[in-house]
Amino acid sequence: MTGDADRLAGKTKELGGKVTGDRELETEGKTQHAEGKAENAIDDAAAKVKGSVNAVKDKLSRDDTTR
Repeated sequence: MTGDADRLAGKTKELGGKVTGDRELETEGKTQHAEGKAENAIDDAAAKVKGSVNAVKDKLSRDDTTR
């Protein structure tokens, strides 16, 4: 699952658990929601790192062509 899908599924389970009084389902939902948020944060960080690496590569390749 993607981070967004985990967040949505987790929130659905959490609310279902609250409505039915199923604390185990509520806790499972909270955990899944948190995992989705963490996955999204990791994906965002990875994208930023990749962008930075590409910027450095571009800079280095421009410097190589001017020599």
